[in-house]
Amino acid sequence: METPSYVTTTFKDTIAFVEFFHPASNSFPSSQLAELTNAINALNSNNEVRVIVLKSAGEKAFCAGASFDELLQVSNLEQGGHFFSGFANVINAMRKSNKIIIGRIQGKTVGGGVGLAAACDYTFATKNASIKLSELAIGIGPFVIEPAVSRKIGKPALAEMTLDAENWKSADWAFDNKLFTELFDDATQMDEALEKFATRLSSYNPEALYEMKKVLWEGTENWDTLLKERAAISGKLVLSDFTVNALNAFKGK
Repeated sequence: METPSYVTTTFKDTIAFVEFFHPASNSFPSSQLAELTNAINALNSNNEVRVIVLKSAGEKAFCAGASFDELLQVSNLEQGGHFFSGFANVINAMRKSNKIIIGRIQGKTVGGGVGLAAACDYTFATKNASIKLSELAIGIGPFVIEPAVSRKIGKPALAEMTLDAENWKSADWAFDNKLFTELFDDATQMDEALEKFATRLSSYNPEALYEMKKVLWEGTENWDTLLKERAAISGKLVLSDFTVNALNAFKGK
């Protein structure tokens, strides 16, 4: 029997571990994006928590981005905007969280998953964590996640990654371009280093951590509006014949 999708929060001392899973390579339907947004927001009022670790289950994929099944069901602009607002809401929740967020990127990451990695304040990854922004290949673009990705890797690297929409970039490329903060040969090494780092970070003054978080995200105050506008662009494009045909062709492979 297939394991159902979930978003869970567990605690170890002053560290919260927010984990998500979906049987389709940890891709996200809109309902699960809402769950993840709520899980991150809920931790703002938990004064015992100082650090959040964002992770996914399994070994091969960190996140495969948006659910293609749900994308194919979008039939009007309102539905399209609502669906893509899901990633906007998660990124804004991460941006406005009063906790430092550490990303654990254990495997391949596509589309919206790259946006989640970019919205983390510090990221640990393995050399299996290759990345891809494939949106142009299906007739849309990474418009919602672009501000978060550009903030980390810059516009030249974003252009290289986005326009080469059908090829993977290696984890080393992501590390060299600052999407990944630390890179390890395997998950065991990564998890050992992550636990030490998170434990040390969580011992710091929580008020200082929060003030540092605000400094790190200076200049993003307009993102509540900006990301919704970007979601509307994607919501319009997903209705095009080009995108519908591309999604069906992809599913048929």
